[in-house]
Amino acid sequence: MSVETLIIERLGARGEGVARIEGRLVFAPYALAGERVRAYVDGEQAQVIEVLEPSPDRVASFCSHYEVCGGCAVQTLRAEAYAAWKRGLVETALRNAGVAAQVAPLVDAHGDGRRRVTFHARGKRVGFMRARAHEIVEIDACPLLAPSLAGALPVACALAAALVGKEKPLDIAITATLEGLDIDLRGPGALSENEARALVEFATAHDLARLSNHGRVVALRRKPHIAVGEALLSPPPGGFLQATAAGEEAIAARIAAGLGGAKTVADLFCGSGAFALRLARRARVSAYDSDAAAIAALIAASGSARGLRIAEAKARDLFKSPLRADELKAFDAVVFDPPRAGAQAQAHELAKAGVAKIVAVSCNPQSFARDAALLINAGYAPDEVAPIDQFRHSPHVELVAAFSRKVHTPRKRPLLGR
Repeated sequence: MSVETLIIERLGARGEGVARIEGRLVFAPYALAGERVRAYVDGEQAQVIEVLEPSPDRVASFCSHYEVCGGCAVQTLRAEAYAAWKRGLVETALRNAGVAAQVAPLVDAHGDGRRRVTFHARGKRVGFMRARAHEIVEIDACPLLAPSLAGALPVACALAAALVGKEKPLDIAITATLEGLDIDLRGPGALSENEARALVEFATAHDLARLSNHGRVVALRRKPHIAVGEALLSPPPGGFLQATAAGEEAIAARIAAGLGGAKTVADLFCGSGAFALRLARRARVSAYDSDAAAIAALIAASGSARGLRIAEAKARDLFKSPLRADELKAFDAVVFDPPRAGAQAQAHELAKAGVAKIVAVSCNPQSFARDAALLINAGYAPDEVAPIDQFRHSPHVELVAAFSRKVHTPRKRPLLGR
């Protein structure tokens, strides 16, 4: 390890400052582009000791845990520069994949804050992970959480204390619902009868809506619901939801715009129906996802509002068994929102199907760019790619892009003279 003076060339894809020493890259967390810093350097990793010349885009952090907790990569970057950096993450991924598409300005979808959070616990220590480490940073509050999660941290601390005898690391996933906190424990393993009874009493004492262990309900006091358009969705324990309500709304609005007047829509990797339940007001929707519990929740939610047209909701592993091109031809349009790995097998089938409209949603610009290239090579043209920011101050970014099939108009032959 040595002490070096670094000139930060740019902000990298993980939100770290990138510098060079004798031609090799060095990554300095919490340093900004254009800054001169003094840092400990160990291989490609640097730890800033002092900012010698700060960037004009540097602002004060607003959280006392910043630079200790690993939850936020960038908090000291001026809003305009931050938006440009995050938009640039999408532009870079597209450029590297050879995808030519216009990228819209970043959409701020933080809204009221995050409606779900996972705290990590080791014994009675509760908080988030330190950057680049498996060490827990105990926190007293997180300013990025929605007001509906105001009581989440005290409950997590009490839960960790109640399960302190467990040897395994504990993750406490908490979601804010209309009926209160919905908690899923991950890591404690099987519960004894006494432990389960104690958790039932805990749920009552802390007025929890539901308490589960690895997706298995331990205590259900009130069935938890999330509003999805006009429907009420009760997500499965520990089920996936978009991080913020504003983010879900922003993505859904761009999906609807991209579909135009489509009357039959396939929603692939639909989860519990965040988009299918909204689209079913205007089109007949067939929804598919590998998570059977999520599909069951979608079906139940579709009956909570009149006039929703869910033609089919089916559990299907779209990685191993993507909808085939001949099946896709039954739809006017397709929406697909895969996990971070993307949907390469499904994109191949979409490329062959010739569906008029396709809307892609992604939480990973790199896998999106790979799948988008398959569609473009098959004759689709992307509209503007919209980056959506519901993970403020982190390098994570969502995006939505609509694709239209190019119409080939044959050139007319010139009329020959008589």
